[in-house]
Amino acid sequence: MSAPRVVVMGVSGCGKSALGERLARALGLPFVEGDTLHPPRNIERMARGIALTDADRAGWLDAVAAVLASADGVVVACSALKRRYRDRLRAAAPDLHFVHLHGAREVLEQRMAARTGHYMPASLLQSQLDALEPPGADESATSLDLAQPLEALLAQARRGIPASTHPTPVPRPAP
Repeated sequence: MSAPRVVVMGVSGCGKSALGERLARALGLPFVEGDTLHPPRNIERMARGIALTDADRAGWLDAVAAVLASADGVVVACSALKRRYRDRLRAAAPDLHFVHLHGAREVLEQRMAARTGHYMPASLLQSQLDALEPPGADESATSLDLAQPLEALLAQARRGIPASTHPTPVPRPAP
């Protein structure tokens, strides 16, 4: 069995990074923060409150796809807002599974207002909500309500990953 390749997705402030890091640790896989793959121009635009276009996201999605294609098991935090973005990522990693975090706008706004050191302003939340196309029934995805505690989200995310991609446990020698 191959190790899973998972994208934790959703709009800004939903908790992609927090859950992604925990999920990667629980699965014994590397974690990649998709925001670090944005070109400087995208970061500058978002920091100025300018929403990214599909054209702006193209190179970034290619970078995320390259990470997914080259990894034998990885968890990536990536908004993956539109179906065509997810299709682009799946083209690089056909066994890809998505964990979609969703929830109330008010909770997202509170989280964005409380975080420090992030270039994404709360003013861009609406543009992300407008662009969001939740995963369809034909996509390998687990949808989770972000209002739940992180431990509950982690347990549900782990259960949602298809069994065919779980790594085979390695028996530990007896002490």
